[in-house]
Order: sequence, then structure tokens, then C-alpha cells
Amino acid sequence: MRHDTTLVLAATGKTGRRIAARLRLRGTPVRAASRSSRTRFDWSDPGSWDAALRDIAVAYVVAPPVPGPVHEFVARAEAAGVQRLVLLSGRGADTWGDSTFGLDMRSAEDAVRGSAPEWTVLRPSNFAQNFDEDVFHAPLVAGELALPAGTVPEPFIDVEDVADAAAAVLTETGRHARRIYELTGPRALTFGEAVELISRASGRPLSYRQITPAEYAATLVDQGLGEDDAHHVAEMFVLMERGLISTTTEDLVTVLGRAPRTFEDYAVRTAAAGAWRR
Repeated sequence: MRHDTTLVLAATGKTGRRIAARLRLRGTPVRAASRSSRTRFDWSDPGSWDAALRDIAVAYVVAPPVPGPVHEFVARAEAAGVQRLVLLSGRGADTWGDSTFGLDMRSAEDAVRGSAPEWTVLRPSNFAQNFDEDVFHAPLVAGELALPAGTVPEPFIDVEDVADAAAAVLTETGRHARRIYELTGPRALTFGEAVELISRASGRPLSYRQITPAEYAATLVDQGLGEDDAHHVAEMFVLMERGLISTTTEDLVTVLGRAPRTFEDYAVRTAAAGAWRR
């Protein structure tokens, strides 16, 4: 019976599917788990957790969208003999203060950082891939991105760098114990500057317009998002405008020994793949 397998939660998500592929290339036994994977894992169904945790040495954890469940998950992981936990959180989580944004991630951090297994927390900035794999994509294809972000820049990080860092942390026993890594891109850009770079790389006339958080939440609701979820997303921009998470760090260099990919590199690759064509 093997006890060297790495559990990757949210295995069909932006980070999980990339991390699982990297681990397999390294020869690391991987158990990919999600609601739709062969190994089923559903945060709302604790009955699915134990089978996913059986004979696992290391677990990559992406918090559910509500506070609380990670505490019970960590307790079960400890009981199952899991030796290390790597948690995906959010940039500067301990600076968010009284913001209602990210209560789920902060609860997960409390659970993991208070646990007996060796732990590491990854706190990346907003992913560059949000512009082609997430909520920003459809508006860009339509020609205009409207968000409640102004002149405070964001050090967007390429999710490929996040996956590289996670794969390194998951496979390098001891080196990253009890460490929190704030992962950013090499420079900060405003959303307007990011859209301009995408416009130039794609050859399309794309524009950016600043709106209020309330307007953005209403837009998300019109697009089918629940009111609570829409408010949560809009609150992220309120938090970003405080400027507390707008600076870059050297933590990716510390983990990988190389500089992070640039936003320009992301824009060129993604435009070449046709992501922003009509």
C-alpha cells in the first residue's frame, strides 16, 4: 500500500489541473479529486472526504467558498496520517482587516496553520488568466471590460507560475515548512494598462471603463451570479483599492530560483491561442 501519493483538490480548476500535470511529469503519484473527478471530493459532502484522504502523504487544498469546512477536513487529514498540507489562499490575507472579502480563505488559513502536519500557504495575487479563463473573458471578447478598479495597480501573476511554485512546494519536503509565500508578478499594472496590453497583443480595439462596486455587483447578478457571490467579488475590488496588496514580492524567486513571467508574455501566448477573438 502506497503512502507517497499527493492529493490535489479542485483538480479540474485553474491551479489544480496544472499542478496535477506537473506532479505526474515529476513521477509523483497523484490523486486528482473534485466533484467531477474519478476520485470524488465535494466540500458540501463530508462523506466524500475520507476516501480521498486514504493513504495520502501530501495534500494541496483549495478552500471552499464558505468559512468552516477546512477545520474538519484538516482534522480528518491528521487522523489519516497526512504529513504535509499546502493551502492556496489570497495575497496579503492577514491585511484584509474588517473586509468581508475572503472569510473563506482566512478560515482555511487558521485551520491549516494551526494543524500538526507540516504546512505551507501560497498567497498569489490575481491571476493573469482571469482575463481569458474567468469572469473577465466574455466582456473582453465583446470589446469592453468594466470593473470597479481605478489607479491602484495589481501585480498580476501568471497561473503557470503559481502551478510551478505549488509543484515545487509539494515535492520539496522540509524546505517550505511553516512558510507563507506572497506570490506576485514582476510588476504591478492597473486594469486599464492590462487591457491595453491585451488589446495590442490581440490586435483588437479593447477598452477599459471604471464603474462602482455596486454597479459591478448588479452586472454580475444580471449575468446570473447570486447576490451574495456578486457582492463578494465586488468587495475584492474595494479591498484592492486600499493599496495594501499592490506591491510586488520576491517570494516566487525564493521558491523557484527564477523571475516570474511577465504580463506581456501571458498576453502574447494567450492572444496567439485565439482567446480574445470574436
